[in-house]
Amino acid sequence: MREGKEKNMAQQRPNVLILFTDMQRADTVRALGNPHIRTPSLDRLVNEGTAFTSCYSPSPVCVPARCCMHYGLYPQKTGLFDNGVMLDDNGASYPAILGRHGYRTHAIGKCHFTPDDRALRGFQSRQSQEEVTSDPEADDYVAWLRDLGYDYYEPHGARGQMYYIPQISSLPAAAHPSQWIGTESVRWIRETASGAQPWCLFSSFIHPHPPFALPKPWHKLYRAADMPLPLLPADSAHVHTWVNRLQNRYKYRDRGLDLNLLRLIKAYYYGAISFVDFQVGRILRALEEIEALDNTLILFTSDHGEHLGDFGCFGKRSMHDASARVPMLARMPSRFQAGRTCSTATSLCDLFPTLLGACGLSPEGLSLDGRDLAELAAKPEPTRTVYSQYAEGDKAIYMVANTAWKYVYSAGDLAEWLFDRRSDPSETRNLAQSADANDAKLELKQHLLRHLEATGRTEAFTRRGASLDWRRCPRIDETYLDDPDAALLTQDYPSYPTNLPGYTDTEPEPAPEVCAASRRQ
Repeated sequence: MREGKEKNMAQQRPNVLILFTDMQRADTVRALGNPHIRTPSLDRLVNEGTAFTSCYSPSPVCVPARCCMHYGLYPQKTGLFDNGVMLDDNGASYPAILGRHGYRTHAIGKCHFTPDDRALRGFQSRQSQEEVTSDPEADDYVAWLRDLGYDYYEPHGARGQMYYIPQISSLPAAAHPSQWIGTESVRWIRETASGAQPWCLFSSFIHPHPPFALPKPWHKLYRAADMPLPLLPADSAHVHTWVNRLQNRYKYRDRGLDLNLLRLIKAYYYGAISFVDFQVGRILRALEEIEALDNTLILFTSDHGEHLGDFGCFGKRSMHDASARVPMLARMPSRFQAGRTCSTATSLCDLFPTLLGACGLSPEGLSLDGRDLAELAAKPEPTRTVYSQYAEGDKAIYMVANTAWKYVYSAGDLAEWLFDRRSDPSETRNLAQSADANDAKLELKQHLLRHLEATGRTEAFTRRGASLDWRRCPRIDETYLDDPDAALLTQDYPSYPTNLPGYTDTEPEPAPEVCAASRRQ
Protein backbone atom coordinates (compact mmCIF):
# COMPACT_ATOMS: atom_id res chain seq x y z
CA MET A 1 0.00 0.00 0.00
CA ARG A 2 2.77 2.42 0.95
CA GLU A 3 4.70 1.66 -2.25
CA GLY A 4 1.61 2.38 -4.36
CA LYS A 5 0.99 5.64 -2.54
CA GLU A 6 4.59 6.77 -3.08
CA LYS A 7 4.37 5.91 -6.76
CA ASN A 8 1.12 7.85 -7.12
CA MET A 9 2.68 10.89 -5.42
CA ALA A 10 5.71 10.65 -7.69
CA GLN A 11 3.53 10.52 -10.77
CA GLN A 12 1.99 13.84 -9.77
CA ARG A 13 5.41 15.44 -9.97
CA PRO A 14 6.32 16.23 -13.57
CA ASN A 15 9.12 14.52 -15.44
CA VAL A 16 11.67 16.57 -17.37
CA LEU A 17 12.86 15.75 -20.89
CA ILE A 18 15.50 17.97 -22.49
CA LEU A 19 15.97 17.29 -26.20
CA PHE A 20 19.21 18.90 -27.27
CA THR A 21 20.97 19.25 -30.61
CA ASP A 22 24.35 20.61 -31.59
CA MET A 23 24.72 23.52 -34.00
CA GLN A 24 21.07 23.89 -35.01
CA ARG A 25 19.97 27.28 -36.30
CA ALA A 26 16.75 28.82 -35.04
CA ASP A 27 15.25 28.97 -38.54
CA THR A 28 15.16 25.21 -39.12
CA VAL A 29 11.62 24.40 -37.96
CA ARG A 30 8.94 24.20 -40.64
CA ALA A 31 6.10 25.32 -38.34
CA LEU A 32 8.07 28.49 -37.55
CA GLY A 33 8.31 29.58 -41.16
CA ASN A 34 10.85 27.47 -43.07
CA PRO A 35 9.03 25.83 -46.01
CA HIS A 36 12.14 24.00 -47.24
CA ILE A 37 12.58 21.63 -44.28
CA ARG A 38 10.45 18.75 -42.95
CA THR A 39 10.19 18.63 -39.14
CA PRO A 40 6.83 17.05 -38.22
CA SER A 41 7.90 16.19 -34.66
CA LEU A 42 9.26 19.66 -33.92
CA ASP A 43 6.15 21.09 -35.57
CA ARG A 44 4.12 19.08 -33.09
CA LEU A 45 6.01 20.68 -30.19
CA VAL A 46 5.33 24.10 -31.72
CA ASN A 47 1.63 23.37 -32.17
CA GLU A 48 1.20 21.79 -28.72
CA GLY A 49 3.50 24.14 -26.83
CA THR A 50 5.19 27.54 -26.90
CA ALA A 51 8.00 28.61 -29.22
CA PHE A 52 10.47 31.25 -28.03
CA THR A 53 11.62 32.92 -31.22
CA SER A 54 14.35 35.16 -29.79
CA CYS A 55 16.40 32.62 -27.86
CA TYR A 56 20.16 33.22 -27.85
CA SER A 57 23.14 31.16 -26.86
CA PRO A 58 25.04 32.79 -23.98
CA SER A 59 28.24 31.85 -25.81
CA PRO A 60 27.89 30.56 -29.38
CA VAL A 61 30.31 27.64 -29.13
CA CYS A 62 29.81 24.13 -27.72
CA VAL A 63 31.42 23.84 -24.27
CA PRO A 64 30.74 27.32 -22.81
CA ALA A 65 27.12 27.29 -24.05
CA ARG A 66 26.49 23.91 -22.41
CA CYS A 67 28.27 25.04 -19.24
CA CYS A 68 25.99 28.09 -19.01
CA MET A 69 22.88 25.95 -19.48
CA HIS A 70 24.05 23.30 -17.00
CA TYR A 71 24.69 25.77 -14.19
CA GLY A 72 22.24 28.53 -15.13
CA LEU A 73 24.94 31.21 -15.30
CA TYR A 74 26.25 33.55 -17.96
CA PRO A 75 29.84 32.93 -19.13
CA GLN A 76 31.03 36.00 -17.23
CA LYS A 77 30.32 33.91 -14.09
CA THR A 78 31.40 30.47 -15.34
CA GLY A 79 34.65 31.97 -16.63
CA LEU A 80 34.53 29.93 -19.86
CA PHE A 81 34.26 31.70 -23.23
CA ASP A 82 35.55 29.10 -25.69
CA ASN A 83 36.00 25.34 -25.86
CA GLY A 84 38.17 24.56 -22.87
CA VAL A 85 38.03 23.46 -19.24
CA MET A 86 34.76 23.96 -17.38
CA LEU A 87 34.59 25.29 -13.85
CA ASP A 88 34.91 22.65 -11.14
CA ASP A 89 31.57 21.01 -10.49
CA ASN A 90 30.06 22.82 -7.51
CA GLY A 91 27.07 20.56 -6.92
CA ALA A 92 24.74 23.30 -8.15
CA SER A 93 23.89 22.02 -11.64
CA TYR A 94 20.26 21.44 -12.59
CA PRO A 95 20.54 17.60 -12.46
CA ALA A 96 22.16 17.84 -9.03
CA ILE A 97 19.31 19.99 -7.70
CA LEU A 98 16.69 17.67 -9.16
CA GLY A 99 18.51 14.64 -7.77
CA ARG A 100 18.46 16.11 -4.28
CA HIS A 101 14.68 16.40 -4.59
CA GLY A 102 14.06 12.80 -5.46
CA TYR A 103 14.43 12.82 -9.24
CA ARG A 104 16.09 10.04 -11.21
CA THR A 105 18.51 11.83 -13.53
CA HIS A 106 20.21 10.43 -16.62
CA ALA A 107 22.02 11.74 -19.71
CA ILE A 108 22.29 10.08 -23.11
CA GLY A 109 24.63 11.44 -25.74
CA LYS A 110 26.94 14.42 -25.99
CA CYS A 111 27.53 16.31 -22.74
CA HIS A 112 30.94 17.73 -23.74
CA PHE A 113 32.01 17.95 -20.11
CA THR A 114 35.62 19.04 -19.92
CA PRO A 115 38.24 18.09 -18.99
CA ASP A 116 36.69 14.71 -18.08
CA ASP A 117 34.36 13.39 -20.78
CA ARG A 118 33.14 10.73 -18.35
CA ALA A 119 32.20 13.15 -15.56
CA LEU A 120 28.62 13.10 -14.24
CA ARG A 121 28.36 16.75 -13.09
CA GLY A 122 25.17 16.06 -11.16
CA PHE A 123 23.67 13.29 -13.29
CA GLN A 124 23.22 10.00 -11.50
CA SER A 125 24.15 8.06 -14.64
CA ARG A 126 25.21 8.63 -18.24
CA GLN A 127 25.50 6.87 -21.58
CA SER A 128 28.18 8.73 -23.46
CA GLN A 129 28.41 9.54 -27.14
CA GLU A 130 31.02 12.21 -27.60
CA GLU A 131 31.96 13.87 -30.83
CA VAL A 132 35.66 13.27 -31.41
CA THR A 133 36.50 9.69 -30.52
CA SER A 134 36.89 6.25 -32.04
CA ASP A 135 37.91 4.70 -28.72
CA PRO A 136 35.50 2.02 -27.42
CA GLU A 137 37.09 2.22 -23.98
CA ALA A 138 36.18 5.91 -23.69
CA ASP A 139 32.73 6.06 -25.27
CA ASP A 140 29.59 3.95 -24.72
CA TYR A 141 28.33 4.39 -28.28
CA VAL A 142 31.66 3.40 -29.83
CA ALA A 143 31.77 0.35 -27.54
CA TRP A 144 28.26 -0.57 -28.69
CA LEU A 145 29.37 -0.35 -32.32
CA ARG A 146 32.38 -2.54 -31.60
CA ASP A 147 30.37 -5.16 -29.77
CA LEU A 148 27.92 -5.46 -32.67
CA GLY A 149 30.66 -5.64 -35.28
CA TYR A 150 30.12 -2.24 -36.88
CA ASP A 151 32.82 0.00 -38.28
CA TYR A 152 33.68 2.35 -35.44
CA TYR A 153 36.46 4.37 -37.04
CA GLU A 154 35.26 8.01 -37.19
CA PRO A 155 31.61 7.02 -36.55
CA HIS A 156 30.41 10.62 -36.89
CA GLY A 157 31.98 11.13 -40.30
CA ALA A 158 35.35 12.14 -41.74
CA ARG A 159 36.63 15.39 -40.26
CA GLY A 160 39.73 17.44 -41.09
CA GLN A 161 39.64 18.70 -44.66
CA MET A 162 36.32 16.84 -45.18
CA TYR A 163 34.66 18.81 -42.38
CA TYR A 164 32.28 20.73 -44.66
CA ILE A 165 31.99 18.14 -47.43
CA PRO A 166 28.60 16.35 -47.29
CA GLN A 167 29.10 12.60 -47.01
CA ILE A 168 27.25 9.32 -46.61
CA SER A 169 27.69 7.70 -43.20
CA SER A 170 29.69 4.51 -43.05
CA LEU A 171 26.94 3.21 -40.75
CA PRO A 172 23.38 2.13 -41.58
CA ALA A 173 20.48 4.11 -40.16
CA ALA A 174 19.93 1.56 -37.37
CA ALA A 175 23.47 2.14 -36.07
CA HIS A 176 23.80 5.85 -36.84
CA PRO A 177 24.70 8.05 -33.83
CA SER A 178 21.37 9.93 -33.98
CA GLN A 179 19.39 6.69 -34.10
CA TRP A 180 21.33 5.36 -31.10
CA ILE A 181 20.31 8.41 -29.06
CA GLY A 182 16.67 7.90 -30.07
CA THR A 183 16.69 4.18 -29.35
CA GLU A 184 18.42 4.48 -25.98
CA SER A 185 16.14 7.35 -24.94
CA VAL A 186 13.04 5.31 -25.75
CA ARG A 187 14.43 2.30 -23.90
CA TRP A 188 15.37 4.34 -20.82
CA ILE A 189 11.98 6.09 -20.66
CA ARG A 190 10.09 2.80 -20.85
CA GLU A 191 12.25 1.19 -18.16
CA THR A 192 12.19 4.20 -15.84
CA ALA A 193 8.44 4.79 -16.12
CA SER A 194 7.78 1.69 -14.02
CA GLY A 195 9.68 3.17 -11.07
CA ALA A 196 8.36 5.33 -8.27
CA GLN A 197 10.56 8.36 -8.98
CA PRO A 198 9.91 11.28 -11.31
CA TRP A 199 12.76 11.56 -13.76
CA CYS A 200 14.90 13.96 -15.77
CA LEU A 201 16.41 12.81 -19.05
CA PHE A 202 18.90 14.80 -21.12
CA SER A 203 18.88 13.39 -24.69
CA SER A 204 21.66 15.09 -26.61
CA PHE A 205 22.24 14.63 -30.34
CA ILE A 206 25.53 15.53 -32.02
CA HIS A 207 23.83 16.26 -35.34
CA PRO A 208 23.43 18.54 -37.24
CA HIS A 209 27.03 19.43 -36.25
CA PRO A 210 29.42 18.79 -39.16
CA PRO A 211 30.65 16.63 -40.72
CA PHE A 212 27.25 16.15 -42.36
CA ALA A 213 27.30 12.34 -42.55
CA LEU A 214 23.80 10.98 -43.22
CA PRO A 215 22.78 7.31 -43.37
CA LYS A 216 21.13 5.85 -46.43
CA PRO A 217 18.47 6.66 -47.60
CA TRP A 218 18.27 9.88 -45.56
CA HIS A 219 21.06 11.41 -47.66
CA LYS A 220 18.52 11.80 -50.48
CA LEU A 221 15.69 13.35 -48.45
CA TYR A 222 16.56 16.78 -49.86
CA ARG A 223 17.98 17.76 -53.24
CA ALA A 224 20.54 20.52 -53.62
CA ALA A 225 18.57 22.10 -56.46
CA ASP A 226 15.58 22.56 -54.14
CA MET A 227 17.58 24.33 -51.45
CA PRO A 228 17.57 28.13 -51.18
CA LEU A 229 20.88 29.90 -51.62
CA PRO A 230 22.55 31.34 -48.53
CA LEU A 231 22.03 35.00 -47.68
CA LEU A 232 24.75 36.81 -49.62
CA PRO A 233 24.28 40.61 -49.61
CA ALA A 234 26.66 42.42 -51.94
CA ASP A 235 28.43 44.06 -48.99
CA SER A 236 28.60 40.98 -46.75
CA ALA A 237 32.15 41.69 -45.64
CA HIS A 238 31.04 44.62 -43.50
CA VAL A 239 29.41 42.29 -40.98
CA HIS A 240 32.42 39.96 -40.70
CA THR A 241 34.46 39.85 -37.51
CA TRP A 242 37.93 38.40 -37.09
CA VAL A 243 36.43 35.06 -36.02
CA ASN A 244 34.41 34.78 -39.24
CA ARG A 245 37.55 35.21 -41.31
CA LEU A 246 39.47 32.74 -39.17
CA GLN A 247 36.75 30.08 -39.31
CA ASN A 248 36.35 30.42 -43.06
CA ARG A 249 40.07 29.80 -43.41
CA TYR A 250 40.51 26.83 -41.12
CA LYS A 251 37.35 25.13 -42.41
CA TYR A 252 38.66 25.27 -46.02
CA ARG A 253 35.88 27.63 -47.04
CA ASP A 254 37.62 30.92 -47.90
CA ARG A 255 38.87 30.31 -51.46
CA GLY A 256 35.67 31.24 -53.27
CA LEU A 257 32.05 30.13 -53.02
CA ASP A 258 30.67 27.18 -54.98
CA LEU A 259 26.93 27.87 -54.81
CA ASN A 260 25.96 24.35 -55.84
CA LEU A 261 28.14 22.95 -53.06
CA LEU A 262 26.54 25.38 -50.60
CA ARG A 263 23.08 24.13 -51.56
CA LEU A 264 24.26 20.53 -51.14
CA ILE A 265 25.66 21.39 -47.69
CA LYS A 266 22.28 22.82 -46.74
CA ALA A 267 20.50 19.71 -48.08
CA TYR A 268 22.62 17.45 -45.89
CA TYR A 269 22.35 19.80 -42.89
CA TYR A 270 18.56 19.77 -43.23
CA GLY A 271 18.65 16.00 -43.66
CA ALA A 272 20.57 15.66 -40.39
CA ILE A 273 17.92 17.75 -38.62
CA SER A 274 15.09 15.70 -40.12
CA PHE A 275 16.77 12.48 -38.96
CA VAL A 276 16.95 13.94 -35.44
CA ASP A 277 13.32 15.00 -35.81
CA PHE A 278 12.48 11.38 -36.62
CA GLN A 279 14.08 10.34 -33.31
CA VAL A 280 12.13 13.05 -31.46
CA GLY A 281 8.93 11.53 -32.87
CA ARG A 282 9.93 8.10 -31.54
CA ILE A 283 10.56 9.58 -28.09
CA LEU A 284 7.23 11.43 -28.03
CA ARG A 285 5.40 8.24 -28.98
CA ALA A 286 7.13 6.41 -26.13
CA LEU A 287 5.87 9.04 -23.70
CA GLU A 288 2.37 8.62 -25.08
CA GLU A 289 2.55 4.84 -24.71
CA ILE A 290 3.34 5.11 -20.99
CA GLU A 291 0.77 7.92 -20.57
CA ALA A 292 3.45 10.39 -19.41
CA LEU A 293 3.39 12.93 -22.24
CA ASP A 294 1.30 15.62 -20.56
CA ASN A 295 3.06 15.16 -17.22
CA THR A 296 6.47 15.80 -18.75
CA LEU A 297 8.10 19.17 -19.29
CA ILE A 298 9.66 18.90 -22.76
CA LEU A 299 12.27 21.45 -23.76
CA PHE A 300 13.88 21.33 -27.21
CA THR A 301 16.86 23.56 -27.93
CA SER A 302 20.46 23.68 -29.20
CA ASP A 303 23.80 25.06 -28.07
CA HIS A 304 24.33 27.43 -31.03
CA GLY A 305 23.72 27.76 -34.75
CA GLU A 306 25.66 27.47 -38.03
CA HIS A 307 26.24 30.10 -40.72
CA LEU A 308 25.78 27.69 -43.66
CA GLY A 309 27.31 30.22 -46.03
CA ASP A 310 25.23 33.22 -44.93
CA PHE A 311 27.30 36.38 -45.50
CA GLY A 312 29.94 34.06 -46.96
CA CYS A 313 30.58 32.61 -43.48
CA PHE A 314 30.76 29.11 -41.99
CA GLY A 315 30.73 27.73 -38.47
CA LYS A 316 29.63 29.41 -35.25
CA ARG A 317 31.29 31.68 -32.64
CA SER A 318 30.02 35.01 -34.03
CA MET A 319 26.91 36.93 -33.01
CA HIS A 320 24.96 36.79 -36.26
CA ASP A 321 21.56 35.20 -35.71
CA ALA A 322 22.65 32.28 -37.91
CA SER A 323 25.29 31.47 -35.29
CA ALA A 324 23.93 32.77 -31.99
CA ARG A 325 20.13 32.27 -32.16
CA VAL A 326 18.73 28.81 -31.40
CA PRO A 327 15.33 27.11 -31.33
CA MET A 328 13.61 26.96 -27.95
CA LEU A 329 10.39 24.94 -27.78
CA ALA A 330 8.54 24.17 -24.55
CA ARG A 331 5.65 21.73 -24.11
CA MET A 332 3.74 21.13 -20.89
CA PRO A 333 -0.01 21.76 -21.14
CA SER A 334 -0.33 22.98 -17.56
CA ARG A 335 2.35 25.67 -18.04
CA PHE A 336 2.73 26.48 -21.73
CA GLN A 337 -0.10 27.55 -24.00
CA ALA A 338 -0.45 25.47 -27.16
CA GLY A 339 0.40 27.09 -30.47
CA ARG A 340 1.85 30.24 -28.97
CA THR A 341 5.01 32.12 -29.96
CA CYS A 342 6.88 34.50 -27.67
CA SER A 343 9.34 37.05 -29.05
CA THR A 344 10.73 38.11 -25.67
CA ALA A 345 14.52 37.71 -25.69
CA THR A 346 15.49 34.49 -23.93
CA SER A 347 18.65 32.51 -23.26
CA LEU A 348 19.87 28.97 -22.63
CA CYS A 349 20.40 30.24 -19.08
CA ASP A 350 16.59 30.24 -18.76
CA LEU A 351 16.38 26.44 -18.98
CA PHE A 352 17.48 25.88 -15.37
CA PRO A 353 14.86 28.13 -13.67
CA THR A 354 12.22 26.86 -16.11
CA LEU A 355 12.55 23.26 -15.05
CA LEU A 356 12.74 24.26 -11.39
CA GLY A 357 9.47 26.18 -11.79
CA ALA A 358 7.78 23.25 -13.51
CA CYS A 359 8.89 20.90 -10.75
CA GLY A 360 7.77 23.25 -7.98
CA LEU A 361 11.31 23.76 -6.69
CA SER A 362 13.20 26.85 -5.57
CA PRO A 363 16.78 27.61 -6.66
CA GLU A 364 17.97 26.88 -3.10
CA GLY A 365 19.68 30.22 -2.67
CA LEU A 366 21.46 30.01 -6.02
CA SER A 367 21.82 33.28 -7.91
CA LEU A 368 20.72 32.02 -11.32
CA ASP A 369 20.93 34.34 -14.31
CA GLY A 370 17.87 33.06 -16.15
CA ARG A 371 14.12 33.35 -15.80
CA ASP A 372 11.28 30.83 -15.92
CA LEU A 373 10.15 30.67 -19.54
CA ALA A 374 6.58 30.00 -18.41
CA GLU A 375 6.49 33.38 -16.68
CA LEU A 376 7.90 35.15 -19.74
CA ALA A 377 5.37 33.47 -22.02
CA ALA A 378 2.51 34.46 -19.72
CA LYS A 379 3.71 38.06 -19.50
CA PRO A 380 6.07 38.98 -22.38
CA GLU A 381 8.77 41.56 -21.71
CA PRO A 382 9.83 43.28 -24.97
CA THR A 383 12.62 45.23 -23.25
CA ARG A 384 14.19 42.22 -21.54
CA THR A 385 17.86 41.93 -22.53
CA VAL A 386 19.98 38.80 -22.85
CA TYR A 387 23.74 38.60 -23.28
CA SER A 388 26.35 36.56 -25.09
CA GLN A 389 30.13 36.53 -25.22
CA TYR A 390 32.73 34.62 -27.22
CA ALA A 391 36.43 34.69 -26.20
CA GLU A 392 37.82 37.28 -23.80
CA GLY A 393 40.39 40.03 -23.56
CA ASP A 394 41.68 41.35 -26.89
CA LYS A 395 39.63 38.78 -28.84
CA ALA A 396 36.30 39.14 -27.06
CA ILE A 397 33.06 39.50 -29.02
CA TYR A 398 30.07 40.72 -26.99
CA MET A 399 26.33 40.83 -27.70
CA VAL A 400 23.19 42.17 -26.07
CA ALA A 401 19.72 41.76 -27.56
CA ASN A 402 16.07 42.43 -26.82
CA THR A 403 12.94 41.96 -28.92
CA ALA A 404 13.67 44.97 -31.11
CA TRP A 405 17.45 45.43 -31.27
CA LYS A 406 20.78 43.65 -31.20
CA TYR A 407 24.11 45.35 -30.39
CA VAL A 408 27.49 43.65 -30.96
CA TYR A 409 31.03 44.76 -30.17
CA SER A 410 34.22 43.01 -31.29
CA ALA A 411 37.29 44.05 -29.31
CA GLY A 412 39.66 42.53 -31.87
CA ASP A 413 38.08 44.51 -34.71
CA LEU A 414 37.52 47.73 -32.71
CA ALA A 415 34.08 47.71 -34.31
CA GLU A 416 30.44 47.69 -33.28
CA TRP A 417 27.21 46.66 -34.98
CA LEU A 418 23.57 47.52 -34.36
CA PHE A 419 20.74 45.63 -36.03
CA ASP A 420 17.05 46.50 -36.05
CA ARG A 421 15.52 43.07 -35.50
CA ARG A 422 12.03 44.21 -36.56
CA SER A 423 12.75 45.91 -39.90
CA ASP A 424 15.94 43.99 -40.76
CA PRO A 425 15.63 40.46 -39.31
CA SER A 426 18.30 39.19 -41.74
CA GLU A 427 20.83 41.64 -40.21
CA THR A 428 22.01 43.11 -43.50
CA ARG A 429 22.29 46.77 -42.37
CA ASN A 430 24.62 47.93 -39.61
CA LEU A 431 23.05 50.98 -37.95
CA ALA A 432 25.82 51.53 -35.39
CA GLN A 433 26.87 54.75 -37.12
CA SER A 434 23.34 55.89 -37.98
CA ALA A 435 22.22 59.08 -36.23
CA ASP A 436 18.62 57.86 -36.28
CA ALA A 437 19.53 54.77 -34.26
CA ASN A 438 22.03 56.40 -31.91
CA ASP A 439 19.74 56.37 -28.87
CA ALA A 440 19.03 52.64 -29.25
CA LYS A 441 22.75 51.93 -29.64
CA LEU A 442 23.78 53.91 -26.57
CA GLU A 443 21.07 52.31 -24.44
CA LEU A 444 22.01 48.74 -25.38
CA LYS A 445 25.73 49.48 -25.16
CA GLN A 446 25.33 50.73 -21.59
CA HIS A 447 23.15 47.72 -20.72
CA LEU A 448 25.94 45.44 -21.92
CA LEU A 449 28.74 47.34 -20.20
CA ARG A 450 26.78 47.46 -16.92
CA HIS A 451 26.27 43.71 -17.17
CA LEU A 452 30.02 43.22 -17.57
CA GLU A 453 30.66 45.55 -14.65
CA ALA A 454 28.17 43.69 -12.44
CA THR A 455 29.85 40.38 -13.23
CA GLY A 456 33.35 41.68 -12.52
CA ARG A 457 34.67 41.75 -16.09
CA THR A 458 36.50 45.04 -15.59
CA GLU A 459 39.09 44.23 -18.27
CA ALA A 460 36.46 44.99 -20.93
CA PHE A 461 35.78 48.66 -20.22
CA THR A 462 36.94 52.01 -18.91
CA ARG A 463 34.92 54.54 -16.96
CA ARG A 464 34.23 57.98 -18.38
CA GLY A 465 32.36 60.02 -15.81
CA ALA A 466 29.01 58.38 -15.15
CA SER A 467 29.17 56.15 -18.22
CA LEU A 468 31.30 53.24 -19.35
CA ASP A 469 33.09 52.74 -22.66
CA TRP A 470 35.03 49.95 -24.32
CA ARG A 471 38.67 49.57 -23.44
CA ARG A 472 40.72 49.93 -26.63
CA CYS A 473 42.51 46.72 -27.61
CA PRO A 474 45.02 46.01 -30.38
CA ARG A 475 43.52 44.70 -33.60
CA ILE A 476 43.73 40.97 -34.25
CA ASP A 477 46.77 40.07 -36.36
CA GLU A 478 45.43 38.63 -39.62
CA THR A 479 48.65 38.43 -41.62
CA TYR A 480 48.02 34.67 -41.90
CA LEU A 481 45.40 35.53 -44.53
CA ASP A 482 48.25 36.44 -46.91
CA ASP A 483 49.25 32.77 -47.03
CA PRO A 484 46.50 30.52 -48.50
CA ASP A 485 47.87 27.47 -46.68
CA ALA A 486 48.09 29.03 -43.23
CA ALA A 487 45.76 28.06 -40.37
CA LEU A 488 43.94 25.22 -42.14
CA LEU A 489 41.93 22.71 -40.12
CA THR A 490 43.74 19.56 -38.96
CA GLN A 491 40.98 18.28 -36.71
CA ASP A 492 41.32 14.54 -37.36
CA TYR A 493 40.74 11.97 -34.64
CA PRO A 494 42.41 9.54 -34.52
CA SER A 495 45.32 11.17 -36.31
CA TYR A 496 45.43 10.19 -39.94
CA PRO A 497 47.78 7.25 -40.68
CA THR A 498 50.95 8.20 -42.57
CA ASN A 499 51.99 4.59 -43.01
CA LEU A 500 49.25 2.13 -43.93
CA PRO A 501 49.92 -1.47 -42.91
CA GLY A 502 50.93 -3.49 -45.95
CA TYR A 503 51.21 -0.46 -48.24
CA THR A 504 54.66 1.14 -48.25
CA ASP A 505 57.27 2.06 -50.84
CA THR A 506 58.88 -1.35 -50.39
CA GLU A 507 55.68 -3.33 -49.76
CA PRO A 508 53.05 -2.11 -52.22
CA GLU A 509 50.44 -4.81 -51.59
CA PRO A 510 47.48 -3.17 -49.79
CA ALA A 511 46.35 -4.93 -46.64
CA PRO A 512 42.71 -6.05 -46.54
CA GLU A 513 42.18 -3.99 -43.38
CA VAL A 514 43.63 -0.52 -42.86
CA CYS A 515 42.55 0.14 -39.30
CA ALA A 516 41.76 -2.23 -36.47
CA ALA A 517 38.67 -0.17 -35.71
CA SER A 518 37.18 -1.08 -39.09
CA ARG A 519 37.27 -4.84 -38.56
CA ARG A 520 34.04 -6.75 -38.37
CA GLN A 521 33.95 -8.66 -35.13
